[in-house]
Amino acid sequence: MKPRGWLLIEHPGPWPERIENLAEPGPVTDAVRAALAAGVRPQLIRRPGRRRATPPVQVYTGYSAGDDVWLEGRELADPAELAGLDLRAVAAGVRPGFGEPVADPLLLVCTHGRRNVCCARTGAPLARFLSARFGAFVWETTHVGGDRYAANLVCLPHALYYGDLGPQEATAAVEAYLKGQVSLDRLRGRAGNPEPVQAAEHFVREHSGIFEIGGVTVESVTGTSPYEAVVRARRNRYRVIFESGAQAHGGPSRTNDPCGPDCQENLRTYFVRDITLLNEAALV
Repeated sequence: MKPRGWLLIEHPGPWPERIENLAEPGPVTDAVRAALAAGVRPQLIRRPGRRRATPPVQVYTGYSAGDDVWLEGRELADPAELAGLDLRAVAAGVRPGFGEPVADPLLLVCTHGRRNVCCARTGAPLARFLSARFGAFVWETTHVGGDRYAANLVCLPHALYYGDLGPQEATAAVEAYLKGQVSLDRLRGRAGNPEPVQAAEHFVREHSGIFEIGGVTVESVTGTSPYEAVVRARRNRYRVIFESGAQAHGGPSRTNDPCGPDCQENLRTYFVRDITLLNEAALV
C-alpha cells in the first residue's frame, strides 16, 4: 500500500533526481528522509514562474484516504521547525496540529526534469497555465510517479491523479474537483488505493454516471485477474468482473517515443468483462 500521508515543503530548487539526496544538508533534507521512514510521502513544491527565496518556507501536511481527508498548512520562518512535526501522526491520518486547517485544494503539477525530461517539458507549461487560471491553488512539485503519463496533476487532499494532460483536460479535471467531482477523462486513480480497487471504481463510475468523489465506494475485491468486485454507487450495488492486461505505450495525445528510461516500463491496464446490478437479496 502506498503512503496516504503527505508532507509538502517549499524548495526553489534545483531538485536532484531523488529528493532524499538534496545536495545541502539541513532540516529540509532531514524532514524528507524522516517522512520516508515514517511512511509519509514527501514532495518538494515551488510556485510556477519566478520563485521566491526561502526562508520563509511554506509547509503542508495532509491525509488522503477515505472520507476524512484533510490538509494543514504553515509558513516557517526557520526550516528547523520541521523537527517538531509528528510524522507518525500524519502517517496514521491524525492531524498533527503543526499548522492551520486548509480548506482550499492544492493542485500539484510534476515538473521534475532531473527525474524525467518529459515532466519538465510538459509539466512546466501546464503549471504556468493552471496558475494563471487557478492562482494560489497551484504548485510545481517533484516526482509523483508515472512519468510516462506526463503532464501529471495531483489534486489534494483527495490525491486524485490525472495524467497525459493538456490545458483543456487539466482545466476540466480541476473544475470538476472544485465541484467535488472527478473527471474520468485522463483520470489515473487515487493514491493509496490498490490498482484493482481503482479500476473497479472507475468502471462503475463510467457505467453509472456518478462522479461525486464520495459517490462510489468499493466494498470488496477478490481474485487475481479475473477480479470480482462489489461496488456501492449511491443506493445501488454492482458486481464487476474485470481483468488486467498489457497496454501499448502512449496515450491519446502522446507519441510512442519514450522520453526517458521510466517511460519504457511495461504498461498494464484493466478491462471490464461484466457489470451486474445487485439487489439487497443477492448480497445475503
